[in-house]
Amino acid sequence: MRRSLPWVLFLVLPLFLGGYLISQAVTEAPTGFDNQSNGMLSSGQFKQAAKAFEEREGIDDGIGPTYNAQSCAECHQNPVTGAISQITEQRAGTLVAGNFVDAPGGSLIASRAIDPAIQERLTDDLNVRAFRSSLNTLGDGFVEAVPDATLIALSASQPAGMQGQVIMVPVLEAGNTPRVGRFGWKNQHASLFSFSADAYLNEMGITSPLQPTENTSSGNSVAAFDAVADPEDNGDDVEAFADFMRSTKAPARDAALAASPAALAGQATFNAIGCNICHTPTLVTAPVGTVVNGGTFTIPAALGDKIIHPFGDFLLHDVGTGDGVVQNGPPSTRNKMRTAPLWGVRTRNRLMHDGESLTFTDAINRHAGEAAGVTAAFNALTPAQKAELVTFLTSL
Repeated sequence: MRRSLPWVLFLVLPLFLGGYLISQAVTEAPTGFDNQSNGMLSSGQFKQAAKAFEEREGIDDGIGPTYNAQSCAECHQNPVTGAISQITEQRAGTLVAGNFVDAPGGSLIASRAIDPAIQERLTDDLNVRAFRSSLNTLGDGFVEAVPDATLIALSASQPAGMQGQVIMVPVLEAGNTPRVGRFGWKNQHASLFSFSADAYLNEMGITSPLQPTENTSSGNSVAAFDAVADPEDNGDDVEAFADFMRSTKAPARDAALAASPAALAGQATFNAIGCNICHTPTLVTAPVGTVVNGGTFTIPAALGDKIIHPFGDFLLHDVGTGDGVVQNGPPSTRNKMRTAPLWGVRTRNRLMHDGESLTFTDAINRHAGEAAGVTAAFNALTPAQKAELVTFLTSL
């Protein structure tokens, strides 16, 4: 008997709440580690955007005076431009009467400076200290295109005691119009344009129209060391970074391993013990033509009506590994982190937000708090079942 809708829609129907209608043309998002566009940009345009993402900045370009990296690709490169790396950034602050207070000049402690006189360092009184590893940005255009309503409904569908926290964050290019956060370890951004401007300033020290004010060195002015007028970028680079990320394919699985009996059994176990509650296997992007980010971005055909498999819910959870830092969220987010999407995790050998877990088993056993029951269920598995689950993770 002929079905009126593709069978896969029945798997994702519960994700469409809040008035969003399912298009009849929902298809799988393209995947691959191949340095090719997902179709939003032409091949030539994609190469130009990637070139901007890979370009190394220098002092004459306005880098610093305090900074962490010389290019976007320095932190997002393995195995292709836009993916992850082993790079970590440093965050710090002070816990005062249970409240987090940024270190002077902000919680981000820059690891580099163009002059030793302005090198940032931790001081003994900063009792909140954390590292954060670089994030994968491949497929983030699809994540940006997921409706707010989907993430809100996903949180509401999770069991009591495991419901992910949704926070509304400002979309900088839309006059700080709020949208559900989804980018960064603290969900501090909702749009890739805002995310790009933030990273350009805070990771490379380059100002732009959305972030026109230079950072300090531990709260002290760096004007005497900054010879390039602000804003140092007119917005073109920020736009190129956002366009590049929006045009990347989602991370690809190891198809042969994913189809193996061990991986299939491991995925069934993954679901049975509850890992999939937060590591959500499937999401669907909003229909083509939907306007998001406060009216500044219209979802194109390359990103709309797409099925993605991030194995993440893009929500904040307390699984006992929080870094104690508050960013763009209320105090309740201090010990929460965004669920790490597991797509592409096979390209990473330093796991969790800080890169401190070196095997999948190590990472699973660090899960406590909201995930304590899941961790206990994992540890009750037979050695063979554990091995199958690890095989599944290795396929992602």
